[in-house]
Amino acid sequence: MKHRKRRMLLIVAGVLVLGLMLSIYMSANCLTVNTYTWKTEKISGKVKLVVLSDLHDHEFGKDNKRLIAKVEEQQPDLILLDGDMLNEDSEDAHVPVTLVRELVKIAPVYYAKGNHEETYMQAGHEELIGELQDAGAVYLDQEYVDVQVHGETIRIGGLYAYAFGLDGNDSAEAVDPEIREFLEAYQDTDHLCVMLSHRPDSFIFGDASSVWKVDLVISGHNHGGQVVLPVLGGVFGGDQGYFPKYIHGMYQKDQMQIFATSGLGSHSEKLPRINNIPEIAVIELQN
Repeated sequence: MKHRKRRMLLIVAGVLVLGLMLSIYMSANCLTVNTYTWKTEKISGKVKLVVLSDLHDHEFGKDNKRLIAKVEEQQPDLILLDGDMLNEDSEDAHVPVTLVRELVKIAPVYYAKGNHEETYMQAGHEELIGELQDAGAVYLDQEYVDVQVHGETIRIGGLYAYAFGLDGNDSAEAVDPEIREFLEAYQDTDHLCVMLSHRPDSFIFGDASSVWKVDLVISGHNHGGQVVLPVLGGVFGGDQGYFPKYIHGMYQKDQMQIFATSGLGSHSEKLPRINNIPEIAVIELQN
C-alpha cells in the first residue's frame, strides 16, 4: 500500500514538473494575439492598433519572422512599440532595428522607450534613436505627432518619465517643469490623445490620472506579472508591488483609460515567465 502511494506521488510530481516545464517553454516561445475593443466618441470610424512591448532582444524565428508574420495578419493601421525591445546590456540594437525595418512595410511604426532603452543609451549607445529613425520608426519621448488614419486625427505621444512629482510629493502639480510643459501642450487638442508610456506607474500614482487629459495610456513593463497564477493572476508588478492591478488588459482610472500589455519577452528576472504566453496586443478603437 505504501509502495503504491509513493508511486502515485511520484507520478503526480512528475506530471507537475512536466507541466511547469511546458508552461515555461510556451511562455518563452509561443505567441498569442489578444484583441481589445475600446469605444470613444472622439473618432467616428474604426482604427486598429497593434501594440508590442518588452521583447527584450528575444526572437520568434530568425529576425523575428514569426512575430512579423503574426503582426501582418492583423492588418493594423498603426504599430506601437512601447519600450524594452532590447536589453540594457545588449551589445547592439540589431533586434529592434531589424524588427522596425520590417514592420514599417506593414504600417507606420511609433516607438517609445522603456527603462532598458534608457539604461542602454546612458551606457554609451546614444546612437539608438538615430538607428530606429533610420529604420523608419517615429521615436517619441516627451514629443507627440498628429496622425491621420481613415480620415481620423489621433494625437500620439510618448512619455517615459513620471507624470507626477517625486521626492515625497506625488501631486501632478509638482511634476518637473519640462514634463509639465510637454503634457500641457500635448493635451491642448480636441483630438483623441493616445500616450505611449512604458510604465503604467507613470500615470497610476498620485493624481496624474485625474489631472492630465490623456484618453488612452498604453503601457507594458510588468510582463503581465511575470508569473501568472490561476485565479490570483500576475505576481510581480515593480512599483506596484505583488499581485498588481495594472498589468494586463484595459482599466478605467479616473478620466483615463489605461491599457497594459503583458508583452513578449523577459530579461534576467528571478523567475522566467510562467503560464504567461507572449502577447501581440490588438486595440480596436471605434465609435
